[in-house]
Amino acid sequence: MDGRVIAVLLALILCALLVIIVLMVRRRSAGPAPEAAAPAPRDPFAAEDQVGGDPRTIKAGDMVEYLGVRYFVRGSLRLREGGFTWSEHLLDADTIEGTKVWISVEEDPDLEVVWWTEQDVGDLTPDRKTLTLDGVEYRRDEHGTADYASEGTTGAGDKGRVEYVDYEAPGGRYLSFERFGGGAWEAGTGERVPNGTLTIYPGS
Repeated sequence: MDGRVIAVLLALILCALLVIIVLMVRRRSAGPAPEAAAPAPRDPFAAEDQVGGDPRTIKAGDMVEYLGVRYFVRGSLRLREGGFTWSEHLLDADTIEGTKVWISVEEDPDLEVVWWTEQDVGDLTPDRKTLTLDGVEYRRDEHGTADYASEGTTGAGDKGRVEYVDYEAPGGRYLSFERFGGGAWEAGTGERVPNGTLTIYPGS
């Protein structure tokens, strides 16, 4: 083999070795790969943590599951008092014959979902600061009048006004009175729905 050819080959091999050495030195000097940025702090009770959807989007035709029982949403009341809004949703209550079951959803400022069951309270009316029902003492929390619009089946007119009086007891228990258009009082007891226990199946 010609000596010049051998010299060229040796030069190429030397250049290749130099390139490999330079790349290895650069990798070592670069240090370990930077760690991923820590996730930003976030609200543990934010709506996206709700199992199976955001309660604020519930509407007639949806299905909700609570404590292992599924219910269809028959209709909704959208209520407004000043700049404050909230919703109440009537469910089909096949497991509780003749009794209305509702879910209320509001933000004040945190998202609060309450499960309501209609109650026959006899002559009890919201005319005192404290009321006792079934051995539980409730203390009056709010009293006001709101405008409402009805969607689907609710038992109320398409639009109107409703007066409400809300009572609260320890342990996330509630007693509420409502009367539509100055009619008779309707009462219900409520319990706060723990975060992540309500599953929502959107309707078509």
